[in-house]
Amino acid sequence: ASGENMKVLVADNVSPVTLDKIREAGLELIYEPTYTGDSLQQGLAEHDPTILVVRSTKVLPAMMDAAQGLELIVRAGAGTDNIDSAHASRRGIYVANCPGKNSHAVAELVMGLMLATDRRIPEGVEMLNRGRWNKGLFAGSRGLKGRTLGIIGLGNIGRLVAARA
Repeated sequence: ASGENMKVLVADNVSPVTLDKIREAGLELIYEPTYTGDSLQQGLAEHDPTILVVRSTKVLPAMMDAAQGLELIVRAGAGTDNIDSAHASRRGIYVANCPGKNSHAVAELVMGLMLATDRRIPEGVEMLNRGRWNKGLFAGSRGLKGRTLGIIGLGNIGRLVAARA
C-alpha cells in the first residue's frame, strides 16, 4: 500500500509526539484510544486500516478478520503477548513491537517503587487520606544504602535498574 492510502488505527494511548510523526509521514491517522474488545473489532471493520497500533489492548483473531486490508500490527512496547501472532501469520499480517522504547521509564519506576516500599509511602498516603498520621510507625525504614539488590533478568530494563542502583 502506498503511504497516501495507508490508514493507521491507533487503539491505545500513545504520546502526542507519536501521533504527530504518523501524520507527518503522510498517513491517515485514526486515533481511538478507548477501543477494546467489541469496539476494537467494530472499529477495524469500519475503518479497515492498513496498520493497527496498540499498547496493551488484546488483538484477537476475530478482530484481525474484521479488517480485510490489515497488513501490520505494531505493539507500542516490548513483547507481543497481547497479539495472536499465529493467526496474524496465517493471515499474512506482520507483527512488530518497539522493545526498549520505554525501558528508561520502567527502570525509573522500579527504583521509585523500591523506595516507596522501603519508606511505606502508600501506607502513609492512605493514613493521611483518613486524616491520621503516626510518625513513629514509619521511622523504622531501613533505606537502600548498603543493601543488596537481586535482579532477575538482565535485559534492557534489568541492566538499566542495575546501573541506577
